[in-house]
Amino acid sequence: MDTGDTAWVLASAALVLLMTPGLALFYGGMVRAKSVLNMMMMSFGALALISVLWVLYGYSMAFGNDVGAGLVGSPFEFFGLSKLLGTTPVDGGNLFVATQLVGSIPAFAFVAFQAVFAIITVALISGAIADRARFGPWMVFAGVWATIVYFPVAHWVFAFNGAQSEKGGWIANTLKAIDFAGGTAVHINAGAAGLALALVLGKRRGFGRDPMRPHNLTLVMAGAGLLWFGWFGFNAGSALSANGQAAEVWVTTMVATGAAALGWLATERIRDGHATSLGAASGVVAGLVAITPSCSSVTPVGAIFVGAIAGVVCALAVGLKYKLGYDDSLDVVGVHLVGGLWGTLAVGFFASAAATAGVDGLFYGGGVDQLWRQAVGAVAVLLYSFILTVVIGTVIQKTMGFRIKEEDEVSGIDSIEHAETAYDFASLGGSGGASIAGQAHAEARNTEGVRA
Repeated sequence: MDTGDTAWVLASAALVLLMTPGLALFYGGMVRAKSVLNMMMMSFGALALISVLWVLYGYSMAFGNDVGAGLVGSPFEFFGLSKLLGTTPVDGGNLFVATQLVGSIPAFAFVAFQAVFAIITVALISGAIADRARFGPWMVFAGVWATIVYFPVAHWVFAFNGAQSEKGGWIANTLKAIDFAGGTAVHINAGAAGLALALVLGKRRGFGRDPMRPHNLTLVMAGAGLLWFGWFGFNAGSALSANGQAAEVWVTTMVATGAAALGWLATERIRDGHATSLGAASGVVAGLVAITPSCSSVTPVGAIFVGAIAGVVCALAVGLKYKLGYDDSLDVVGVHLVGGLWGTLAVGFFASAAATAGVDGLFYGGGVDQLWRQAVGAVAVLLYSFILTVVIGTVIQKTMGFRIKEEDEVSGIDSIEHAETAYDFASLGGSGGASIAGQAHAEARNTEGVRA
């Protein structure tokens, strides 16, 4: 066991955990004032539920010994994690060395790090169904989806032979697609699920007709900042060691994100005549998404290209929902699905053997060998997630009623589902408070928002 590696992975796990509250702020600011608490609760609900499921059987399904030709790990191998317990006291009992290791870190450090990936993947989906999903059915969906979709896909992508168990998943070991930190397992997976749920639940009242503006861009910017901060744990922590690879990944993550923000802002400026704070925040997230699978395989200059292209492509992709007629409330499809697809395929184009992954892509003389592997992995995850999410979402809609009633959507999902409101204008007192409350009520009824 290496204490430096252990400290880095545990710190990285804490950084990634912070990303889910950051996502709650990011999503919460983009919805209308009458929906912000429900939006944030879906992230916090996922954090609570997936934490429990991960310990019970999720980790075992993802990293247990394979029981299905690389498709899923045994849910009973590490059930409850008791098998991973054990330390040996050394140095007179002042230091406890773990007896179960993954590489140079305790198995429990690896459990913790992978747990927060599972949590935020589920939370990401919620942005596609903002303003119209009941909280109880969402929690049921989160548990079922994590079990049937995320845990198996994590096994495909992250379970390398011999790392935790003897035999792992097919994408990592047979296909040998490169996905350093989760472009397929996290972003394509969540993006495809978001698209499927948006189709199952249908459009918001007034979609495509009424403006649906974010109610608090300050929250959006703060959330994007926390996501950028936490993402260094997400990507650089995936080295599972405090080493040169972690340092390289840190830099490629930083520069790709900056390039993507610039690309998004330039697209807005050319297309709309102005650059927006919402565009800056969205560009940051798009760049983080795109560099996630490729951060270990591209040079810093290559990362600039990956990020800049992601910023432009995702800025254009968010408008597809109006042309194609699906209501992806907070652009989970445009940012996470499209960004994840581009980032995964970018490995096949921009990978350089000079980086730690040691593979050359098409632009570095490697031909299409790595590109087809990336494409197969991306399409497989997309189809698996989309099809199963349609089935899960439809069953919940038919049995429990996933979507809130139209009259409740108009009056505000926060007050109906949680008996709360985010902003208590009445507490301001006096006629001014009443006036503000009346204005807020009118806005809640009449403003149906769109991303600029």
